[in-house]
Amino acid sequence: GGMEKIKQHTFALAHYTYNVLSTLKYANGSPVVRIYSDTDFSNPDVQGPIINFNILDENGEVIGFSQVDKMASLYNIHVRTGCFCNTGACQMHLGISNEDIQRNLQAGHVCGDDIDLVDGHPTGSVRISFGYMSSFEDAQTFLKFIIATRLSKSDAEIPFQSSVTTLTTESVPDDRPSFNSADKLSQIPHISDRELGNNSSVTMTTGSWQPPEAEAESIRAAVSETAIPTCRRGDKPITVTNIYLYPIKSCSAFEVTEWPVGNQGLLYDRNWMVANQNGVCITQKQEPRLCLINPSIDLKKKIMVIQAEGMDPVSVSLEENTGKETVISESKVCSHRVKTYDCGERIAGWFSMFLARPCRLIRQSSDLSHQKNTKGLASATNISLSLVNEAQYLLVNVASILQLKEHISARLEEPLEIGELIRRFRANIIITAPEPFEEEEWAEISIGALRFQVVGPCSRCQIICIDQQSGERNKEFMQSLSVARGRKTNFGIYLMNQPLHSSLPDILSVGSQVLPVLKENMEIQPPTSSEEKCSG
Repeated sequence: GGMEKIKQHTFALAHYTYNVLSTLKYANGSPVVRIYSDTDFSNPDVQGPIINFNILDENGEVIGFSQVDKMASLYNIHVRTGCFCNTGACQMHLGISNEDIQRNLQAGHVCGDDIDLVDGHPTGSVRISFGYMSSFEDAQTFLKFIIATRLSKSDAEIPFQSSVTTLTTESVPDDRPSFNSADKLSQIPHISDRELGNNSSVTMTTGSWQPPEAEAESIRAAVSETAIPTCRRGDKPITVTNIYLYPIKSCSAFEVTEWPVGNQGLLYDRNWMVANQNGVCITQKQEPRLCLINPSIDLKKKIMVIQAEGMDPVSVSLEENTGKETVISESKVCSHRVKTYDCGERIAGWFSMFLARPCRLIRQSSDLSHQKNTKGLASATNISLSLVNEAQYLLVNVASILQLKEHISARLEEPLEIGELIRRFRANIIITAPEPFEEEEWAEISIGALRFQVVGPCSRCQIICIDQQSGERNKEFMQSLSVARGRKTNFGIYLMNQPLHSSLPDILSVGSQVLPVLKENMEIQPPTSSEEKCSG
């Protein structure tokens, strides 16, 4: 009957995928995946068309499920992650004790979040499933994704040249097949290098490589001609080289040399967003052409000017619409609910015409701002946020970008401009520090009269795959970042502002010196006599 055929069809796909996954190995012989199953996938009466697993690195360490989910989305593959509302099975297969669950909760882990590793141990896993509409091509697409992101070309040949066999999914008979019968099995089809794409691996550590000093200096100069330190600490000061704000969430950056700081971050940073007719935020994930919309702020005229190729410029007042007729609505940014108001039909028509889809420009209501609990920070209070996802500011280090640039350029086999990478990471503050990724060791920083507390690393999503000048996607950027950073896609650090009680104006400026405090040394060391003259 029909259901019997569906069972045989879906199980055949799962059996095939299980067999291939089980044979995938790195060059050192370590398995690529760890499968969690109570059966050997030999009988569809006791095993459904579901495979539960975690991906491992070359050393056998688990790669967090949130990173796997992000990478899978680049290949248009949807996976489920976590414990799947089955805490008992999760504990049994992952070896999680009741005490571990308590520790995970204390670390902030809750159901549905992206805390996938606590002290290196997984809090959940990845699950794929096959259904009536699934095809053999779907199974191969998933396997190609695993191979492309985890193995080099030479490694990728291993499972497809082996004698592993699989069930055929064609012409499934009405009678239940014998799954141990050799005449029901066929060789796994070969997945060619051309299908895999360019998966050459470049071994690289994140702490030892340094770009040639001549290149580093020329690139730093190209990043910003105004990056002149106000005070030097030896020959290697840490300074702010660029400042960007993004008035409209997911639209193009607006670069400034100095800018006022408000209680939510840079003044007017992500105060507006483009939303669909249901009030849900549209980002570059759904609409890459948002990056082609260029907003700029004129503080003197108190307007925001919005421009895009082929469109007449349009302006929006910076003054809030606080009249009685203003309708405050609830909108959604990621998982956060925010209060907003609509910017009107004229602006909605402009965005709808450019993006060729119904949408509206909405602004956050300042009376009902988005709050972020800062548990663990020194301030221990709720800090007001604009329409950002995580924190008030995002900072990246040019030295870290230079290191990643070399890795991506090698994989792309073509030169890559440093400016393009800076734009892709959509940070607010760009700095030059002597060492790549040293910013991840900071607990606090001071820039002039402003003091910031480091909230944590920024775990990147697929937006870094979008060229911010053309809107074109290239998944190689996320893959390269994943390889370069080991088991995470972290790049840049989140900051919260803790204003100093000072008579100096709250202005962030290019050229200001950055004074970091290491996590291991939470007390700021007094400056030397030469540093006391620094004004920021």
